[in-house]
Amino acid sequence: MPIQHSIDLLIEAQWVLPIAPVNGALAGHGVAVTDGRIVAVGPIEELEQQFAPRERVSRPHHAVMPGFVNAHTHAAMTLMRGLPVRAPVMRWLRETVWPTEQRFLSRDYVREGTQLAIAEMLRAGITCCADMYLFPDEAARAMAAARMRVVIGLPVADEPSEWAENATAYIDKALRMWDEYKTNPWVSLQFAPHVPYSISDETLARVRRMADEIDARIAMPMHETEVEIQDSLASHGKRPLHRLDDLGLLRPGFTAIHMNRLDEEDLERVARTGISVIVCPQSDLRLGSGTAPVVEMLSRDVMIGIGTSSAASVGALDMLAEARMIALTAGFELGARSLVAEEALRLATLGSATSLGLGATIGSLEPGKSADLICIDLETLACQPAASPADAIVFAATRQQITDVWIAGRAAVSDSRLLTFDEQELLHTARQWAGRIYPGVIE
Repeated sequence: MPIQHSIDLLIEAQWVLPIAPVNGALAGHGVAVTDGRIVAVGPIEELEQQFAPRERVSRPHHAVMPGFVNAHTHAAMTLMRGLPVRAPVMRWLRETVWPTEQRFLSRDYVREGTQLAIAEMLRAGITCCADMYLFPDEAARAMAAARMRVVIGLPVADEPSEWAENATAYIDKALRMWDEYKTNPWVSLQFAPHVPYSISDETLARVRRMADEIDARIAMPMHETEVEIQDSLASHGKRPLHRLDDLGLLRPGFTAIHMNRLDEEDLERVARTGISVIVCPQSDLRLGSGTAPVVEMLSRDVMIGIGTSSAASVGALDMLAEARMIALTAGFELGARSLVAEEALRLATLGSATSLGLGATIGSLEPGKSADLICIDLETLACQPAASPADAIVFAATRQQITDVWIAGRAAVSDSRLLTFDEQELLHTARQWAGRIYPGVIE
């Protein structure tokens, strides 16, 4: 009898969807995990012969796949969920978001709103997110304490805020956070300049130089609306992508978020410069911003990931719903082919991870990668018959069917129970904030 190697965990399921190197469903397979990393993916009979697991999880009616990667969100804004959302986006910001932030934004707000978002994302099978908001140090601490993998955006702006008084202060604080978290296993950092229409060429050039010096990524909302583009043409004589290209920012390591308004020159520029793109389909549709030309960018080999944006705009931090929306809306592109379910799942996992610079670590079930994975129950009427597990997951399943979540091999959700937080305490915290934000409506 061959010698069995001791491992921490063996997960067996009806289906394994590794995303890479095979983007398909493998029947009767399992995943072997030890020291927080995947050591093997293969037929369960072979894994049983090779390994002696200290823990075994059997999910005979489930699919196991990589955890979802929410490549753009504003976690603390969960506390604004339910406030009026009136398109277009600038009206929503002026009438809802900015007045609320002026009254309530604080360290407590960011910390507790982020904790609520972490719990929601874990229950939805999201094992990693990229967060952009003020008080990023509070968000980073909350994520690290929960052992949630995160890429924190380091805000940079010209205008003063509760976080910093000018561009120099923003950059100084960003560099201090970089020193604090550069070896943290849960928290990665990237520069997150404010939207192009509110930040100067000088500040953007400083960000580029700082990013070069410390080898940091840069992420920035761009081409979200037609108004943004027209304002850039009026102020700079160039579309935003053209302007940032001239400033030297567009290159591998730069991520453009939203990208709903792209002409042929924009598409050529995106492909030529090697930048990544994060699309936020549901939030952008709700805010009347349109949709990004996903299929057209994929045809040009652009790296694409998916984000939810904030719960204040989209309602739910639900990457499964975002993957479905991508698959449904892609076919509406003029002359475009539809996105099949497997491609949508790839964008929500490995595509998002690669767009954040984490593709070598997470996003697929491959030996050597971190064991960030989830189980989805497909034994529901809506998912039967599950002839195509990917189709069942994308077009029929809901986030309530996600039963198990592991990050680096550690269970965060087990048999549909959240292990990381006390849900009743979080609900109490949410009700307290609701009573302040919605006085007289929620007691």
